[in-house]
Amino acid sequence: MALTDPPPLLEARNVHRLLGSGDSVAHILRGVNVAIWRDEYVSIVGQSGSGKSTLLYLMGGLDRPTRTDETGATFEPASQILIDGLDTVDLNDAELASVRNEKIGFVFQFHYLLKEFTAAENVMLPMLKLGTRSRSEAMDRAAELLKELGLAEKINRRANRLSGGEQQRVAIARALANEPHVLLADEPTGNLDRKNSEVVAEIFQTLSQTGQSIVMVTHDVQLAHRARRMISMEDGQIVKDEILTAAAHA
Repeated sequence: MALTDPPPLLEARNVHRLLGSGDSVAHILRGVNVAIWRDEYVSIVGQSGSGKSTLLYLMGGLDRPTRTDETGATFEPASQILIDGLDTVDLNDAELASVRNEKIGFVFQFHYLLKEFTAAENVMLPMLKLGTRSRSEAMDRAAELLKELGLAEKINRRANRLSGGEQQRVAIARALANEPHVLLADEPTGNLDRKNSEVVAEIFQTLSQTGQSIVMVTHDVQLAHRARRMISMEDGQIVKDEILTAAAHA
């Protein structure tokens, strides 16, 4: 790599995550190393409990790695999570939230929309929180995103009057509101029927083709193979990291 090349967009270095204590401690991630580059569309797959969602949350700054093992000994080398080359492990909560809000968009299995707000108002919220757009600018951006996702006629409809598939599309628009460097998705089709899952899959495909970086955890084999790279996890470790052929996600 040339010295002038940008760093990975996301990077995990010797990342460990333990949950619980004493006899009930669980070693969820066991020294994971992985780099995600700009413009990549990556799926992460594995059985329940393999650590894939935990890794996603750590890379997105929603969780922090564990620094010591079950005996209290420090992991060496120390776990690092880098976002755009910045090691986030020692950031305080406010600093980490600032990096997260500016650089990362999240889509979850459940949409977590504010039901009493309209579709547009839900999409506007992260923009108003970040403070980089006026309210009118945020409204224009929300309307544009919702239109692109096929919801032009639902902009002013309250979230609780939208179908499940429509709500997930609003959640995707919300995740894209601040033009994130990377979109992190945790089982984005896990709560949808096949028809709406296909709609979401097509949205992700289109986003990746326009240069949006995406990292997605999924149990959906067909969706996973539409990515350009697939990471397989087992027992808290990466066991396979492969570039998918064009035919696999055509």
